[in-house]
Amino acid sequence: MLRKSIAIAALLLAAPAAMAQDAPTGDQASSPADASPAEAPATSSVYAPVNFNFAEDPDNILVLDLSNGQRVAIRLMPEWAPNHVERVKTLAREGFYDGVIFHRVIDGFMAQTGDPTGTGQGGSQLPDLAAEFNPQPHVRGTVSMARAASEDSANSQFFIVFYPRFSLDKRYTAFGRVISNMEAVDAIQRGEPPQNPTRIMQASLASENAPVPTPPAPAADADIGADELNAPITN
Repeated sequence: MLRKSIAIAALLLAAPAAMAQDAPTGDQASSPADASPAEAPATSSVYAPVNFNFAEDPDNILVLDLSNGQRVAIRLMPEWAPNHVERVKTLAREGFYDGVIFHRVIDGFMAQTGDPTGTGQGGSQLPDLAAEFNPQPHVRGTVSMARAASEDSANSQFFIVFYPRFSLDKRYTAFGRVISNMEAVDAIQRGEPPQNPTRIMQASLASENAPVPTPPAPAADADIGADELNAPITN
């Protein structure tokens, strides 16, 4: 399967090293002048604003319980990208994201997850999705789908933007926004992959009212018996 990493163009000058290793040749954003009238973006009224009220429409709130002990809420926006939202909801209901690490986390840029292999090359068994590019800007907290060089190669991996990256607009499918505890996203371990990666312990929809998972118990120290205490000290 194609590597599901974000193909960043040379416009992102703030992270040249990361961009150079992952940008496939010839992957450029389409010029607005190239679009035919039939392909023109819909009016802005189509794209609903983000609802930050956790109590409303809980079936479109993705809840991520992280291994750092924090819970993050993401408002899913089917008005922006209905097929991508449905894919993420389907995978969350199946438990696909549970235990998956954030395998690519670049300081000042984004945190990427959704690959069960943890390599950036994996995905689900479901078919890849056709792009649903939209005018939503990649501001802080935007959740967007990762893909390979092909625009229609998104599958299961997604990323959360730390800071605005407007050069990603209309080149990656934005489908949600963090509405609670962005600070927990900021605390995700950095690296490609991180040495001690942050994991999604549980992904669920707010409508499921899933309890916070119990963190794994620390390994118990081995019992020391009398024989060990009385053993002679050797150099």
